[in-house]
Amino acid sequence: MALPDRNIKILVVDDAPMIRRILKNILKEMGFVHIEEAEDGQVALQKLRSDKFDFVITDWNMPNLTGIELVQEIRKDPDLKHLPVLMVTAEAKKENVILALKTGVNNYISKPFTPDKIKSKIEAIFSAKKKSE
Repeated sequence: MALPDRNIKILVVDDAPMIRRILKNILKEMGFVHIEEAEDGQVALQKLRSDKFDFVITDWNMPNLTGIELVQEIRKDPDLKHLPVLMVTAEAKKENVILALKTGVNNYISKPFTPDKIKSKIEAIFSAKKKSE
């Protein structure tokens, strides 16, 4: 599977600074250079509406605006609805995975995760995106 262009701009959204740092380090190891972060869905939405991003990685459980609410807002917005979204969360129950997919996430990872798992999910998202273009 081919990885996406390393110059894409990625937004990492999680209320835990440590998780944001881990995800950013994994992305940097994969060769990505344009990575920004947001501490909740509300901040993420402001960033997404004021700048151009190519990919979003978000947590589910956050204050102010949850990951699910963020994805709902992204999918409703004509300027953002094309954005691929990977949800990384402790919510591993089957009904939560189904809800996330119905809401419009492109893929889903349960915590704890490994760098390989993140890499394979990102590859899967961008391979599917290429096929649909």
